[in-house]
Amino acid sequence: MPKTKETKKQDLEILEKRLNDSKSVIFANFFGLKVKETEALRTECRENNLKCLVLKKNLLTLALKNKGVDVGNIEGEIVAVFGEDEAVPAKITANFGKKYKSLKIVAGVIDGKFSSREDVVVLSKLSSREELLAKLVGTINAPVSGFVNVLAGNMRKFVYVLDAIKNVKS
Repeated sequence: MPKTKETKKQDLEILEKRLNDSKSVIFANFFGLKVKETEALRTECRENNLKCLVLKKNLLTLALKNKGVDVGNIEGEIVAVFGEDEAVPAKITANFGKKYKSLKIVAGVIDGKFSSREDVVVLSKLSSREELLAKLVGTINAPVSGFVNVLAGNMRKFVYVLDAIKNVKS
């Protein structure tokens, strides 16, 4: 049964709300994915606190136009992955696309700006925010830990000297 105009308006409002609430949205063509594979994508998205929606292109184009984003002509059957983090939706979609060749990233909207397929692929290869923060802390901590090791080395050498003197006198 076809959707009524009222139902389409509600769908548009829901989609616009999701677009506004998400930092990043990745669009992928899922033509050729089997039902089990599509359910696996939805499950993986759920496990990572992402929303996954199959969209009509006309509805998507209208919602993006209302938001002021032009993504051009999107081809194929489109699934959108919405996330609160900039990189996580891109990573999940790209990893899933490696596993199932039928899923192909088409484009994305990151922080309200259009991102091409290439931009999304580059973003998917970045480390997560937590990993980058851990590397930053490690980099900041490196001089301090090096200094502590130098001081500990002097103490260690002093203990070795005392131990050698003790062995000589015994």
